[in-house]
Amino acid sequence: MQQFSRRILLSILGFSTIASLTASGQGTSGTQTGNGNAVFAMTNDATRNEIVAYQRTQAGLFEIYRLPTGGRGSGGVNDPLQSQGSLVFSQDYSLLYAANAGSGTISVFKVKGAFLTMVDKVSSGGSEPLAIAESRGSVYVLNGAAAGSVVGFQWTGIQLRRIPNSTVFLSGTSAGGSSITISMDGKTLAVTERLTNSIDTFKINSNGTLGPIVVNAGLPAGVFSARFAPNGALIVSETGPAGAANGSTVSSYTVQVDGTLAAIGQTVPTLGAANCWNAITPNGQWVYTSNAGSSNISGFAIAKNGALTPLGSTIVGTNPPNTGNLDMVVSADGNYLYTLNSAAGSISVFTINKDGSLTSNDQVTGLPKNAGFNGIAAN
Repeated sequence: MQQFSRRILLSILGFSTIASLTASGQGTSGTQTGNGNAVFAMTNDATRNEIVAYQRTQAGLFEIYRLPTGGRGSGGVNDPLQSQGSLVFSQDYSLLYAANAGSGTISVFKVKGAFLTMVDKVSSGGSEPLAIAESRGSVYVLNGAAAGSVVGFQWTGIQLRRIPNSTVFLSGTSAGGSSITISMDGKTLAVTERLTNSIDTFKINSNGTLGPIVVNAGLPAGVFSARFAPNGALIVSETGPAGAANGSTVSSYTVQVDGTLAAIGQTVPTLGAANCWNAITPNGQWVYTSNAGSSNISGFAIAKNGALTPLGSTIVGTNPPNTGNLDMVVSADGNYLYTLNSAAGSISVFTINKDGSLTSNDQVTGLPKNAGFNGIAAN
């Protein structure tokens, strides 16, 4: 039935339109498939990194074209970047930023609905860019090689310009930086260090440079990814102690004036395994965690003070066994949750209900299995 529906959609769109999009990687008006409601995944291919574009319609999610980033990914099998945020939108969804880990570059695309036009490509200012964060036109790139570094850029409206004296380094060699996030007020940047199990915070100065590093160590086991909620709480995904069955947790913190973290709630069980990624709804009500080891999703309500309370029985979404759901994202309208499933070569679509629960909608197949895909974004 799904294959038949896809054929109908392609017939409606027009084969020539899809072929043109595949060849050129862009559209001229965005009218053929609507404005918005698109999902983008990144192949992270070591020879030619590409963005895979999907259109969301009432009939489901459909791949419509693939566009080269002009750079190379890292390649690999399953989660080679070990990061969240390698493919991200600007806050206003007008630009899409892609990290080319293999060539040390960042690609910038203008966005019109489901259509992308590449407008710039710059050096990341380091090696192996893994994650990107943007706020009010300021863009910060996390480079993973050696000690790891964060480099600042400014979008001028035409191109991405490097901010002078904006490079800072993580806590030491082989820190294992894995995520980067900016507070909603644009004043604080936070980076997770996977291998040192710590979180670094930096004050963002008015000129875009970063203040001295503040290292927050001694955190719950398995720190991987952190995301700022709209209320300012920093929500952290943790894989948990090594060997613990379904031992993953999630924690929330307040970032104090001096950059240190004050725990709001720590080690709230996800009841799943290998929780490395999380996604927060735009209204700040809920956060979902991707438990790759158990192929399921946990959900939590976010209180005004940042405290986390499990939704229902905690597990709110389930993928088929051994799906390997990695990175995840919530759509801009807050109605859908998408997971990038590396082991299965698919993207799962869940409807977010009014109470925060999830309804499984679709699993779109057709991607290579265990081929190093990293990064997902949705508008």
